[in-house]
Amino acid sequence: MSDVAAIKNLVTKYNDLKQEIAKVIVGQDDVVNQILISIFSGGHALLIGVPGLAKTLMVNTISKALGLDFKRIQFTPDLMPSDILGSEILDENRNFKFIKGPIFANIILADEINRTPPKTQAALLEAMQERSVTVAGHQYKLDLPYFVLATQNPIEQEGTYPLPEAQLDRFMFAINLEYPSFAEEVQVVKATTSNLKPQVNSLFTAQEIIDFQQLIRRIPVADNVIEYAVTMVGKTRPNSDAASDLIKQYIDWGAGPRASQNLILAAKTHAAINGKFSPDIENVQAVSTSILRHRMIKNYKAEAEGVTIEQIIKSLF
Repeated sequence: MSDVAAIKNLVTKYNDLKQEIAKVIVGQDDVVNQILISIFSGGHALLIGVPGLAKTLMVNTISKALGLDFKRIQFTPDLMPSDILGSEILDENRNFKFIKGPIFANIILADEINRTPPKTQAALLEAMQERSVTVAGHQYKLDLPYFVLATQNPIEQEGTYPLPEAQLDRFMFAINLEYPSFAEEVQVVKATTSNLKPQVNSLFTAQEIIDFQQLIRRIPVADNVIEYAVTMVGKTRPNSDAASDLIKQYIDWGAGPRASQNLILAAKTHAAINGKFSPDIENVQAVSTSILRHRMIKNYKAEAEGVTIEQIIKSLF
């Protein structure tokens, strides 16, 4: 199949996928889009939202519709790295045998990732970057496609361990979940207080998703679009000559090169799912907020004056 035909096929399958997910998830269209863009780009996503916004249900539904193996890890203060990665035990023949942990799945839901100490948070780093884990000196490859979706509660910060910048940078998207509208909430209550349980069908195989991820990487990008993305990321750094007064005034640290890579990859996917054969500047802008949000660190002045990171990112356009 040619790449042009493959992109047309992706558009059809993507629209079917959205309809399948909508059987269970009411509204949250932007959030679902960004999670799916992340998956087809081969990235990970961090979901930030208050309890009760169906974060777990959303991930479960998406993994079912994609036909992928799904595991949920509840992060708690006493969780150890071996609880995630697995451990070696002695079998009846006195040989060491590796028992795989829950990290061995296609989609991992790292629930309330900031509730666990940095030692355990760091256990995810190798898996997210290398798609492998090392236990007792042995490296074990993870099944592809591999995708980590982490959730965080933004309001309850007591007893939490903020994610280090190096780990935040591993997430392609940081997605904010908002409360549903009145009409959506009415629909949610109707659907969840009855006996009706919608059946979600699997529309993809793991291999099809890998093929689509490779297709995204083959999509050509014009030099001016790449230069636009790199310029935009450069503007987020307060010590850069290109930084605006707003950036210099309110930002301590800007985004690194991984942000530029992610902007282009996500823009390619955004273009492909909308039937375009190459991304343009509008596609870069469409994905930029969620890619830059967690990579820019505001200073105390911004906090005191109530300046949001979204307002600062918008000024970059």
